[in-house]
Amino acid sequence: MAQVIDAKGKAVREVETPAAFSGSVDGKANAIFRAVFRELANRRAGTADTKKRDEVRGGGRKPWKQKGTGRARQGSIRSPQWAHGGVVFGPHPRTYVSSLNKKERRAAMVAALTDKFHSGGVTVLDTAAFDVSKTKALATLLFGSPNAAKTGATSLVVFATEELVAVGTPLRRAGRNLQRVSVTHTGELDVKDVVACARLVLTTAAFDALADKFAAGEAR
Repeated sequence: MAQVIDAKGKAVREVETPAAFSGSVDGKANAIFRAVFRELANRRAGTADTKKRDEVRGGGRKPWKQKGTGRARQGSIRSPQWAHGGVVFGPHPRTYVSSLNKKERRAAMVAALTDKFHSGGVTVLDTAAFDVSKTKALATLLFGSPNAAKTGATSLVVFATEELVAVGTPLRRAGRNLQRVSVTHTGELDVKDVVACARLVLTTAAFDALADKFAAGEAR
């Protein structure tokens, strides 16, 4: 069961957990890990670069003669043991892109959402008379008061893609200055977002969209 709240944060009713998220999550931890690993890895630019000794400018002349100085022999001031010399085994541009098939990505998302429902971490927001467009109003809605929002549970508010203008824009504007609140829509929802938040707040349209999407077996 998930609690349904209105635009003032008052509980109005409860809804049944969708069948798609009422199963077991046993044995799904690896799928969740692989999905989160993929999402984080694919965000990396992979542009870090260091210069090897043959790429560092200078050092063409031998610093001192081979013998007779009492010092260790050196061939170049750009050798790795010198300050400002080349870097050994340093990073070079590469791709961190990791792939995961659609079936496993879907299983990971279903498992993450199922775990949130089982732990009571899902709240449904009734947007029938939605008028929350101020930060103070959203803080009161989610945490009870603006002061409580400073220490409250990290919350992810998810709205449906089709309600971007009517609901999404006011939500994003209101949540912009709340440090412990993130706002996204169903088309951008990732496994890492679901796992990272302590509380998942779904609008009624988002709740129905996710239930229909995963009940139909659609892969993301």
